[in-house]
This record gives sequence, structure tokens and C-alpha cells, in this order.
Amino acid sequence: VLLPVATTSIRNLHRHSTMSYQLEERGTPNTLDYRIYYIEKDGVAVSPFHDIPWKSSTSPLVYNMVVEVPRWSNSKMEIATTEQLNPIKQDVKKGNLRYVANTYPYKGYIWNYGAIPQTWENPNHTDSNTGQTGDNDPIDVCEIGSRVCERGEIIQVKVLGVLAMIDEGETDWKIIAIDVNDPDAAKLNDISDIEAIKPGYLDDTRNWFRVYKVADGKPFNSFAFDGQFKNREFAEGIIAETNQFWNELIAGTVTSNLDITNTTCTDSPNKITAAAANEVIQSKPVLSRSVPITDKKATAWFYLPRE
Repeated sequence: VLLPVATTSIRNLHRHSTMSYQLEERGTPNTLDYRIYYIEKDGVAVSPFHDIPWKSSTSPLVYNMVVEVPRWSNSKMEIATTEQLNPIKQDVKKGNLRYVANTYPYKGYIWNYGAIPQTWENPNHTDSNTGQTGDNDPIDVCEIGSRVCERGEIIQVKVLGVLAMIDEGETDWKIIAIDVNDPDAAKLNDISDIEAIKPGYLDDTRNWFRVYKVADGKPFNSFAFDGQFKNREFAEGIIAETNQFWNELIAGTVTSNLDITNTTCTDSPNKITAAAANEVIQSKPVLSRSVPITDKKATAWFYLPRE
């Protein structure tokens, strides 16, 4: 798919959301320099990590989610935590763009995947539940609704539960949630409700996380709690804890390699002006036509060996 050039690099993505943000694309899609920046309705650039609220203003039980990877896609897009204004970019390993393999029978990611802003899994904190430190990222979310979201979209979700994955010696929480506007949202209020409405989805979610790195030569992932999903109350406690860690991060009171540049956090030592934020974006290459994805992980099946 060919994208237009820089004159149409700004996309409106609030058709399904109560939040009004524009996305400004920079660089060439499917290359190392591609970035997606966020612009608030008043024209000020914001960080999706630090400036977008973690909770919706409409309800204390509704959380904001930054959609990094739409369902069934393979490009491992993520909030760039070490870059100014934290744009969305594709993860890189050994100089190459990262793609998640289609591990049979799964096609790419099996949910809309993203993160809750203003959260941080502190790598200096050993979790009392898992015995492992955090993975230095915002907390991850698997949104299990019926709609395939757009990359970069901000949606409001209801939290249902959480899975505690252990990834190479780090705690990597996976929040299970559903878009509040999904037709099934009213029927799903906790992790125990999911099986009746979406049979097999939780088992496949656990197995997806167990196997998805095997195609890269990595071992099977493991889980705390013997792989059992924890309920909504537990999940919301974990989210609140990661929000508190983020508060310490944005205040500059903890040592970190992450970038805390922002335009709205009053008490942050790294708050910058709207003009300075605009300069960050304008310094990046303008949007140009996408190049084809050539990595076979995005198109071929990978079959797991017999255990």
C-alpha cells in the first residue's frame, strides 16, 4: 500500500474515541526512520507515553490505550521510550526491523496490542508476585474486541484481568481489556466472563505469548501463577502501581535511560514549550511513500517443532 507524501502526513484518529488527537507521520513507512507523532487538538505536540492520561476523564474505571499494533499485523511497533516525545516506531534488533512471525495457526498479533500511557514497569523494582524486575516499558494491553483498530489510535478500554509473563528474566504484565464501545463490552466485566463469550481466546492468548519468540531462536516464555490469569481487581492494582512508578519517573526522582520530554506535566523537569516540541517533529524526515515489507516473517507460516 502506497502512502501519500508529506503534505498529507497528518491523520485524524478520533472517530472511535472521546479523545481528539492527530497523528503526524514522518519518514518512510517500513524503514528505520518511520515515526508517528501525536498532536493535541490545540496544535501542541504531546508524548503518548507521558502526556496522554492513563485514565479516561469520563470514568475512573476506564483506561486509555495507545494502539501500537492492530490485530493480524506483524510489524512490532512500539512507543519509542528513549526518544523525545516518544513517537511510535518499529522495534529494531541488530539493525533490522522486527516482525512477529505467523506461528501456526496464529496470524500476527491476535488482538489489538498496545500500552496504557503514564505507566512504567520499573526495572529497579522486584515484583513481590513474580520475583522479577520490570521490563522498563509502559504496561502492555491486549484489547480483545471485535474491531481491528488503526495503528496509533487512542481507545478507551475496560480492564478485565492480567497475565504475568516472564520474558528473559523480567516481569512483563499483559493486561486483558476490551474497548468500551465494543458490542460485547457490557457482557464482559471480569476475566471469568471471557470464556463464555469468546471460548478459547484466553488459552490462545497464553499460548501465543509462550511461543511467539521461538521463530527467532528464543526459548518458550514462562509465566508466574502457573500461567493463570488474574482478575480485574488484581490487574487494576498492578496498573496503579505502574502509574506510581511513572510518577516517580516523570518527576526525575529515579535513575532511568528513558526520555521524559513532555509538554503538559507541570512538575516535570523535562517539560518543554509547544514551539520546542514542534521543532522536534520538524527536524525529522518528511513522510514519503512506503516501501514493501520483504521480511518473510510477515507473510509465511512458522511451524513449531514437536516438544
